Amino acid sequence: MVRYTKEHKQVTRRRIIETAGRRFKQDGIDGSGISTLMADAGLTNGAFYAHFASKDDLVAHVVADQLSTQVASYDTLRPGRQGIEDLVREYLSSAHRDQLGIGCPSAALLDEIGRCEDQTKQAYTDGARNILDEIAARLSPENPRSARGKAIGLYTMLVGTLQLSRALSDREFADEILEQGIENALALMR
Repeated sequence: MVRYTKEHKQVTRRRIIETAGRRFKQDGIDGSGISTLMADAGLTNGAFYAHFASKDDLVAHVVADQLSTQVASYDTLRPGRQGIEDLVREYLSSAHRDQLGIGCPSAALLDEIGRCEDQTKQAYTDGARNILDEIAARLSPENPRSARGKAIGLYTMLVGTLQLSRALSDREFADEILEQGIENALALMR
């Protein structure tokens, strides 16, 4: 039997989490079986249980990772409200709408996360708090707590607008939803 180093195991685990994140957002959690996820990662099904206790365990780790990555990406934005405006425009872009596998986990998975086990819901709760804290801090750097309600309104508006735009078969209508969502989000920020 081959023994792998701890570093190899960590790299492999990371690869599974990253590829599962893309697949979950593309096909849904329920639409992604372990064999497909492991094939995406270039591994056999048997290797799965060396890294995760169950699919639910993997889902919780993927959700935590996806939201952590999303918060980390905010560091590339301009400071303050300008950065939030950039976020709004990027989030409600047709490119983000059309690329499910690399987009926001909330817009792609929220309905399924609500039906997941507590471990996944807790991972989502922690990640959502971090996102809201980051938005609030940018809206009101001197007193982020005062901007929490506005941050909640803004984030929920972004997620809902993107979900609605993705659900429409009429491309013009879908684009109109995104454009109006940008206007509404920017108005909320004022």
